[in-house]
Amino acid sequence: MERFLSILRRYWGYPSFRGIQEDIIKSIAAGHDTLGLMPTGGGKSITFQVPAMAMEGVCIVVTPLIALMKDQVDNLCKRGIQAAALHVGQPRSEMLRLLDNCILGHTKFLYVSPERLETSLFLNKISRIKVCLLTVDEAHCISQWGYDFRPPYLRIAELRKHLPGVPVLALTATATPAVATDIERRLRHPDIDENATDFGFHRFSMSFARHNLRYVVRPTTDAVGEIDHILRSVAGSAIIYTRSRKGTQELTAKLVALGHEAIYYHAGLTPLDKDMRQRMWLEDDYRIMVATNAFGMGIDKPDVRLVVHTDLPDCIEAYFQEAGRAGRDGKTAYAVCLSQSNDRKRLATRITQTYPEPKFIRKVYEDLGSFFQLAVGDGLDVTYEFNIARFCQNFKAYPTLVVGALQILTQAGYINYREEDTARSRVLFLTQRDKLYSLNGLAPLTEKIISAILRTTTGIFSEYATIYENDIAEQVGTTPQEVYTTLKELNRSHILDYVPRKNMPFITFTRRRVETNQLILPPTILEDRRKQATERADAMLHYTLDKRQCHSQYLLAYFGETQSEPCGHCDVCLSFKKHRHTDTLEKKMLELLQKTGPVCPEKLRVPNYDAAAHRAAIRSLMGEERIALKDGKFYLKECAMNE
Repeated sequence: MERFLSILRRYWGYPSFRGIQEDIIKSIAAGHDTLGLMPTGGGKSITFQVPAMAMEGVCIVVTPLIALMKDQVDNLCKRGIQAAALHVGQPRSEMLRLLDNCILGHTKFLYVSPERLETSLFLNKISRIKVCLLTVDEAHCISQWGYDFRPPYLRIAELRKHLPGVPVLALTATATPAVATDIERRLRHPDIDENATDFGFHRFSMSFARHNLRYVVRPTTDAVGEIDHILRSVAGSAIIYTRSRKGTQELTAKLVALGHEAIYYHAGLTPLDKDMRQRMWLEDDYRIMVATNAFGMGIDKPDVRLVVHTDLPDCIEAYFQEAGRAGRDGKTAYAVCLSQSNDRKRLATRITQTYPEPKFIRKVYEDLGSFFQLAVGDGLDVTYEFNIARFCQNFKAYPTLVVGALQILTQAGYINYREEDTARSRVLFLTQRDKLYSLNGLAPLTEKIISAILRTTTGIFSEYATIYENDIAEQVGTTPQEVYTTLKELNRSHILDYVPRKNMPFITFTRRRVETNQLILPPTILEDRRKQATERADAMLHYTLDKRQCHSQYLLAYFGETQSEPCGHCDVCLSFKKHRHTDTLEKKMLELLQKTGPVCPEKLRVPNYDAAAHRAAIRSLMGEERIALKDGKFYLKECAMNE
């Protein structure tokens, strides 16, 4: 382990490993397939980055989070470690360059989105790359029983056939015991049968307990008023999750009107706007981020003191991950879930929308053929931009139901629907290089931006080149918004053609179009998953309704930790403490009355208890008819001490 410790200290500056990091690293070093179950903030990246640095070859990291990819690549490059990211939205030429760098040994870590695993280009190149480790982040995405199943993850099993002898490290922060076993089954070595009882993985797990996190469930009929009260009671940075994009804007406006510093975030914003809002929140320009669940993955802000859910998430897994973004610095933080009387109905509606009836799914498939003018027998590997608003208008369908149908068709293998596919910004210079320098009247910032683009791109006068506004802004010492505004002005002046990056849903037909009556929807894709979703929703609902079990114990038991102790500081535990406190006081009051006989209220006092506790105890004892008030004195009713 001394070699690994030396790498840890040299590149990351940590004196030692923590938790199960050392166990995982030893397992990988011995060549074992390994599964690591680690909570958010548990130091997952160290478990593959350190051992990979001690091995010869490239470490491939599969992750669905493009924002996390870029963050990890930037962090590694700042440490002098060669890293790159391969994801949807990059042109073929860039893919080729990145993969060739891996073949030549110029890259140590290659982050890959799961969709890229499906391309023949990637599979053709991978056999020529010396791979030392295959890491699967967010590994629960490979399980059909997981809450966030992503069909492209199933391609990893195919990838293993191209990487004989390469160990796999699977990492996740949200896997039940059943999902953990399913991960191992799906990522097993090609020589192991899927019906085996042992899939060859060494499994290591950390406790998911977050001792600094205070879980609170707050029933309410006035969400805005409750949130306002909570924000004024808890200082520090906050995330407030709400269900809809429109809801983020409306809640933000109401909080701003109440005097709070809030900004909103959702998947419908432009990538540049997302980056700007995320940065302003990270840098504490705004205290509160009001967001859909599109926000948070890959965001490392350790001092979040409060996470509030205004709507119940669909499952415990999602709630645990989102709530876990609070208090990553180890200091006290709060995870508050607001519950309302219609929660059960709202969860049931979401399940219906996510898993529509087979008749509706078949209709959507048939309508897609008409929408794209795609004949039966055509369409294999053809990709289309998908304007869902126009589709729903043409075929008189609700967007939420259509999205549910598209996701089922994706899981069934007929299409690949990518809801928010980010196309990177592109630039093509329309003015030739020699004429650029003779342009008059360009602002100094404009000249700097043009120079930065020319320094970092090639062939930009003959073909479009991908650019990153954030990188350009950093080079010239300005903001991404200023870069965007400048490029738009250059576009209007016909100096260059600027195509800003955008979010656009895409549909790829992964099979030739079939007749609608030949569409097969297996029970594992629809009925079984609907049943699983219902069970997960019931568990989420039970979490908010259970007033007897410690919230932390409930969450840990869900993930298989059944021997945990009550946390002592969630609202359930505090309620029990209060009751025990009151019970002791009531007993002492009864003993006092038994000893002294009837006394006036001023005399019915027990040392070390405040006035509020005395009032609560008296109300309780009178309500239970154990004491009574007569002629200005409290007296003990018969048999009170024997109950």
